[in-house]
Amino acid sequence: MDLKHYSHKYERYDRLKILIVLSCLLIFGAIPSLKAQDNSLKRVTTAKRSDGKGQVIRFQLSQPVDSFRVYQPDVDLVQMTLYGQNVDTTGIWVPDSSSAFDQISFYEVPNGIGVDIYIPKDKYYEADGYPDAKSNDLLLGLTKTDKTELEYVTKDLEPIIWSRYSVNEDSMLIGGIDTLQDPGSNYTEVKNKMKFDVVVLDPGHGGHDPGSIGYKGIKEKNVVLQIAKKVGGYIHKYMPGVKVVYTRKTDKFIPLEERGSIANRNEGDLFVSIHCNSSRSRQPYGSEVYFLGLERSKTALEVMKRENKVVRSDNETEQKKLSQEELLVYELANSGYIANSERIAGMIEHQLDDRAQRRSRGVKQARFVVLYHASMPAVLVETGFISNPSEARYLTSDYGQSIIASAIFRAIRNYKKDYEKSQHVNAK
Repeated sequence: MDLKHYSHKYERYDRLKILIVLSCLLIFGAIPSLKAQDNSLKRVTTAKRSDGKGQVIRFQLSQPVDSFRVYQPDVDLVQMTLYGQNVDTTGIWVPDSSSAFDQISFYEVPNGIGVDIYIPKDKYYEADGYPDAKSNDLLLGLTKTDKTELEYVTKDLEPIIWSRYSVNEDSMLIGGIDTLQDPGSNYTEVKNKMKFDVVVLDPGHGGHDPGSIGYKGIKEKNVVLQIAKKVGGYIHKYMPGVKVVYTRKTDKFIPLEERGSIANRNEGDLFVSIHCNSSRSRQPYGSEVYFLGLERSKTALEVMKRENKVVRSDNETEQKKLSQEELLVYELANSGYIANSERIAGMIEHQLDDRAQRRSRGVKQARFVVLYHASMPAVLVETGFISNPSEARYLTSDYGQSIIASAIFRAIRNYKKDYEKSQHVNAK
């Protein structure tokens, strides 16, 4: 007999015996259960950024966490929650000293691990977490920032006190980790809240406020309502897990401040206000996308004044104003929203240029009251000039509205993918 064949034959026979033995052990209870494999948090390391603007703390994990949250309640404290079943910190290695932190503490909490990171004195960092694209690790970026700005952002924020969780009678301190239990904590609910699942669509103007009056008396309020409904229709069809909220679905007047409140009450993840542009001249054409900020051009200032102007029921006009001081306060408190607003604005602008083949007039900033009151990433889309005869025909046609709506939808869909990837949330 061929020895090689003989060896392979008995290797298969041995594997079969092992499988039979394991099956018997399971059947007769010799192995009571098979525990899900722990996700080991093995090491914490730090490194200075190559650009000299801060540091990076690396949490080395054997598996990716389900999701995570970064919270900065004080200038010298960053808190994180790493959500995942069976996250194990036993035997974790932490450097004895580091220029990135003075102390780091870990707490076992329901469905994850809580982390306190104490920043060294006289160092001021803005913290942001993101998964490492090349490994299972989680990275905490610490970017140098201004002390006054950081103090303002963290003012009146309360730190998470892990001991507020109700402690199980059987809990004990093991390896410096507090074992806590919170019966009211709902892991699935927390995880779902981190998903991108609510889009708020805001058709501008409405009711006694017609918005801009374009070529042959076209009213902005009618055009943008149709486009918004088409965007919502695409989301319903192709993004079934996302809820669409309209600030208005009929020819109804909604105050600027109330539009943002509607978005906030529905816990929106993105606010898109849809408008049409106009000009005294019939020549200008093309689309523009705005996010909240200080206008840097005369045309942006004109658009801001027009969209902040409200026609009252007595046909008088009221100019809503947003001061530079109010804008500064918003920017300090909501820097993350503004960064994401600029990001989605760029994505919409690209789709209008590429998908809809419309002339792009760029991404711009302006002090829009309607965006100011939405506590989430928010943009205002000027779909085109209804004062231009050619664009007016396009924007009032079913075909033109469908193409514009498709471009906005595609940008929202792509933004959702990027958002959930950055939050490391399993959308399924």
